[in-house]
Formats: sequence, structure tokens, C-alpha cells
Amino acid sequence: MKEKLFKKADFKEFAAGDAQFEKILTRGNLISMGIGAIIGTGIFILPGIVAYGTTGPSITISFILAAIVCILTAMCFAELSSTFPVAGSTYSYGSIIFGQFPGWLIGWALCLEYTLGVSAVSSGFSAYFVSLFNSFGVVLPKALVGPFDPSKGTFINLPAIIVLILIYLLLRRGIQASARMNTVMVFVKIAVILTFIVIGLFYIKPENYHPYFPHGGLGVVKGAALVFFAYLGFDVIPSSAPEVKDPQKNIPISIMVSLAVCAILYVILSAVLTGMVNYKDLNYADPVVYALNFVKLGKVAFLITVGALAGMFTMMLNTVYGGSRLIYALGRDGMIPNNFGKIDSKAKTPILALNTITILAILLGGFVSLNELTSLVNIGTLVSFTFVALGIIKLRHRSDVPKSDFKVPFYPWLPIISVVLCVLLMTQVSINSWIAFIAWFLIGIIVYFCYGYRKVN
Repeated sequence: MKEKLFKKADFKEFAAGDAQFEKILTRGNLISMGIGAIIGTGIFILPGIVAYGTTGPSITISFILAAIVCILTAMCFAELSSTFPVAGSTYSYGSIIFGQFPGWLIGWALCLEYTLGVSAVSSGFSAYFVSLFNSFGVVLPKALVGPFDPSKGTFINLPAIIVLILIYLLLRRGIQASARMNTVMVFVKIAVILTFIVIGLFYIKPENYHPYFPHGGLGVVKGAALVFFAYLGFDVIPSSAPEVKDPQKNIPISIMVSLAVCAILYVILSAVLTGMVNYKDLNYADPVVYALNFVKLGKVAFLITVGALAGMFTMMLNTVYGGSRLIYALGRDGMIPNNFGKIDSKAKTPILALNTITILAILLGGFVSLNELTSLVNIGTLVSFTFVALGIIKLRHRSDVPKSDFKVPFYPWLPIISVVLCVLLMTQVSINSWIAFIAWFLIGIIVYFCYGYRKVN
């Protein structure tokens, strides 16, 4: 039993199974995909809420700390993706390096990240969509714009469902069509973010930065655990490996560039935001819009709303894409029924896997309130990131793997530091989220022994 649980997957078998995909994605597509997946609700919602309740103006330090954790992990991702350019991202790496059972647990944690992540973002998209209509004096029926909660008069979050269906139809056409749409949307939201930063610089009041650490150093660390959610998404890049031209070189560069661009934008925007408005007044779900209204620039707020919608659209687009490739990989390996691992011959897309994650996202985003589940998404991601960093240490002791075009510098110290920082952030997550996550893991173990363990040789 122990041999079967920890039997290492064969990289060559993974690569052979992924040969059905068409290699069409360039480095530019990947960088756009990474930025599109990362910049979403994090930059338009979290800076205000976290600054208000946890960090104050020192939220900039929290963003930097979270970025350091992600950059260290991204280096580990870069080496693994260069060594094993296969679909499934962390799940596949875990199966090759640690064995079948650990790989399944990592994949199960990623399922949580992708499904809840896209569902939460769809709810945020709906809120901004309703706000956009309200700015024109159009009030949408309350029953159709919220999760199922009859006591509050809401029954279905229709905007969330509609945008998820549109994303599904776009992805069903194939990766090339969705890549073009993603690139356009990424340019729109970056332009909007830069517009806010440039305008906001003229309204900064230095006194708003005092005190800079109202909740001390512990507040900065807790803030980093919360804003960590804003950096999630770059792991969709290695998920696309079978569809990338020259993946050994293009994937590592794309991961690092997209993460660096987003980190710089996050830090600058949060510094401008807390300089424009005192952190005690930022307890809003749309802090950027509030800040513009605060300085009497309400007309520009419309532009920010459009940028926020574009940001959340691309984040959902790339998350659904990455999630479908994860489900495909689980089916490819027999961890779930093999039909999930089949590729449509026309669209070159795993249709059943795409159908599955879309349906789950629609059910959660359309009917369930996910405001309290951000930290649960963070746990799943931090667990998978920890395995990625540990995987580099295991990888360097293997002589039967392909040569990588990228190596993590200062080995083994950087992977070890990455593990320590991931564990540090995990300690800042609430006990309720830990209980829910452990329950999710127990369900995953039951699913594995009921199906995957019996099906996989």
C-alpha cells in the first residue's frame, strides 16, 4: 500500500498524454495571461478593507511581504515548469516528485483555489456591475443580484452567472480566441490603474500616512496573509505548458515578469490610496471609487469601475482556464473518470473538464455568498506553494529528470525561506478557515481511496 501511495508518476507518460494540445501560446500571451489572472478583485477591493481593519498605511509593506513570498515560490514554479512542461501545474509536479497520493492532495487543494476563487470574483464582478448601472440611475431588481438569501430579498446572482457563461463560451472556442480577448482586457485595466495612480498623486496628503504602523508589525504580517489573495493566479501559466511554444524558456520568464509587474502596481496603488484618504475611512468594497469621490472626481470613478470589471473578467477567464486544465490532468491520470481527460478534436480543449468547473462556479457564484471564503482559498494555495518549494529540494536529488533551463538561485536557502514564509502566512489564517480546509482535505482523502487509489496502477 505504501509503495502505491508514493509511487512516482512518469513524466514521459504525462507528456505523451498532453501531445493532443496545439502549441500556439507565445511569451507575450503568457505574460498577458499571468497579469490577467493576478490583477482582479485584489487591487480594487482589498487595499481599502485591509488598510482599514488590519494594517493602516503600512499595507504597502504587507503587499511587499506577500510579493516576496510569491516571488520566491514563483522561482520554484519556474524551475519545475521548465523541467516538467505538462498540464496540471502543482498537481502534476507533486505526482512526479512526491508520489501519487501527495500529488492528489495538492490537486485537491488547487481545486479549492480555482473553484472558490473564480466564484468569489464573479460575486465581486456582480457588485461592480450593479454599481455601474446605478451610476446611470438604473436600479436592477434586488432579487436578481445577490446570493440565495430570501430573508434579505435576494434569490440569484444573475450578473455573476451571465459573465461565467460568457467566459465558458469564449473558452469553448479555443485558447487562441480567449488569449486575444484577454490581451485586450489586460491593456484596459492597466491603463485604468495607471490613470488612477497619476491622478491620485496630486491629491496625496502626507498627514494621512501618520501613524504608518497603527497596528504594529503583527498587523503588517496579518495584512500580508490577507492581501496574499491579490497575487493568486500566476500558477495558471505553468498549467498552459502543453499549449506553449518553447515552454522551458517562455514559462519561467512569463511567471517572473507578470508577478513583478503586478507587485509594483499593487504597492504604488495602495500607497496612493492611503495617501489620498485616511485609512480609517477606507472600509468600503470599492475603495478606489470612494477615494475619487472623496476628492470630488466622481466622473473618473466611472472609468475605474470599467477597469475593475475588465480586471475581474480576465481573472475569471484565466482561472476557469487553469481549473479546466487541472481537472483534465486528474482525468488524464485516472484519479477521476478518464472522460475528464479527453480533448475535443475541433477546439483542442478538454470540454468535459471545462463544463465541470463552469457549472461548479455558476452554482457557487450564483447562489452562495463567498465573502468569508477568501482566507480558505489562501490556505489551499499556501499548502500547494509549500509543496512546490519542498519539491525543488527533492528535485535536485533526482538524476532521472530532464534538464531545466532555469534554476532557483541560492539553493537550498531560497526554497527553505519560501517554505518558512508560506507557513508563517498560514498561521495568520482564522481557525474557522482551518477547520473548513481540514474538512475539505478529509473529503479529498475519501474520494481518493474510493476511486483514484483503486483505478491507478
